[in-house]
Amino acid sequence: MPTALIAEDEVTVAKHLQQRLHALWPELSVVAVCGTVPATIRALDEKRPDIAFLDIRMPGGSGIDIPLAATHRPLYVFITAYDEFAVKAFDTAAIDYLLKPVSDERLLQTIQRLQQRIANNGAVPDWTVALQQLQAAIQAPAYLQWLKAGTGELVQLVDVAEVCYFCSQDKYTKVVTAKAEHWIRMSLKDLMQELDPKLFQSIHRDTIVRLPAVAHVRRDFAGRLWVTLKDRPEELQVSRRSEGVFKQM
Repeated sequence: MPTALIAEDEVTVAKHLQQRLHALWPELSVVAVCGTVPATIRALDEKRPDIAFLDIRMPGGSGIDIPLAATHRPLYVFITAYDEFAVKAFDTAAIDYLLKPVSDERLLQTIQRLQQRIANNGAVPDWTVALQQLQAAIQAPAYLQWLKAGTGELVQLVDVAEVCYFCSQDKYTKVVTAKAEHWIRMSLKDLMQELDPKLFQSIHRDTIVRLPAVAHVRRDFAGRLWVTLKDRPEELQVSRRSEGVFKQM
């Protein structure tokens, strides 16, 4: 009977994963559920499970630190809430992953891969170099990919790549795409810290523009700069302080 360990500090997530594993793979026995990195390392070496499901973010360090510190070498599956960039890093390292929130469909795919590896009695590869590369990739800045916008009970996901610009109005920030406008409760200052600075620039104290959405910049008779967008009719004023952003445009 195959055995597994779950390392996840969020109790509800750990419990849900354990329940779904029991439902989709009844033969699998979960021998330990740990909430910290040190506890997981101890349990791995004591219980010696066939599989370890490891959360990336855990108290006491990163889940990626665990395989590098533990003596026992099971099959690893990482649980992550990271974006596509990090997922590509997992694929490159040939290590399986589950993206939060974990769906039954994705979990079943992982189970089938694990069952095949166990059935083939395949040797666990030396993942030291791959894990080190993965660790470096995960530590790279993870920029905002999606925004939750809406009013009342209606919540809509907005792809950051579709945003033309952000505009601060009263206590809200207006999110403007080519075809719609949305509202979020987040200041421009906080928002700018989570956006990729290569793609987004503050052009005014009340405005952040996505640079790929800019068609051109013009200077009016008074010497002020105005941004013309590719997919919106309005022009956006550039403050004197922010004119340097467009010096090469």
